[in-house]
Amino acid sequence: MMKCIALDDEPLALEIIADFAAKAPFRMELTTFTNASRALGFLQQEPVDLIFLDIKMPDITGIQFIKSLKRPPMVIFTTAYEEYALDGYNLDVVDYLLKPIPFERFIKAVTKAEEYRSITAPRQPDTDYIFVKTEYRIIKINLEDILYIEALKDYIKIYTANQPILTLKSLKSFESRLPKDKFMRVHRSYLVAMNKINSVERNTVMIANQSIPISEGYRDKFYDVITRHS
Repeated sequence: MMKCIALDDEPLALEIIADFAAKAPFRMELTTFTNASRALGFLQQEPVDLIFLDIKMPDITGIQFIKSLKRPPMVIFTTAYEEYALDGYNLDVVDYLLKPIPFERFIKAVTKAEEYRSITAPRQPDTDYIFVKTEYRIIKINLEDILYIEALKDYIKIYTANQPILTLKSLKSFESRLPKDKFMRVHRSYLVAMNKINSVERNTVMIANQSIPISEGYRDKFYDVITRHS
């Protein structure tokens, strides 16, 4: 099921989106808002996959609303103004729907969102790869190629055998997508591939000539694991 919200200052526009969502070929749970502050409060409390977002609203524009979110979910603009299409492209929104929205066009947009959600959802235990979004591309990464992962404010950098890959994720959320028997947190800012460790000395892990610190909060668990495998 895709969890969605719709934000628009026009109640009729929200009714149309709710009606369309109820007829979608997959389950959509939709909560509607005419008030941006209430929508923001909801986003801070509940996980949301997709936002249907009007652009011109009395108190805040849809563009300002997106930029106010630290980690925005997928966004579909729903607007009567086509001149903001370039802004939508620069913000990497899923789609841009012009009002009045035809049902067929709505379905095309949400299907695109569902397809993206399905390939970026937490991996299944029997897969040996993941997909991550970086800028305007979705990249497949083989788990065997990952050396270690570093947190950089709102982003993480995935160091692989070939090249580093930057994606807008928290280290904690990304950690949940990886098999716990192959990857381990050694620091608030570092997650390492256990089979890529070259050596451990004092409070440092060496991987591919890179020194990675082991912080006190993760030290005991880390040493317990490597001791069991020594």
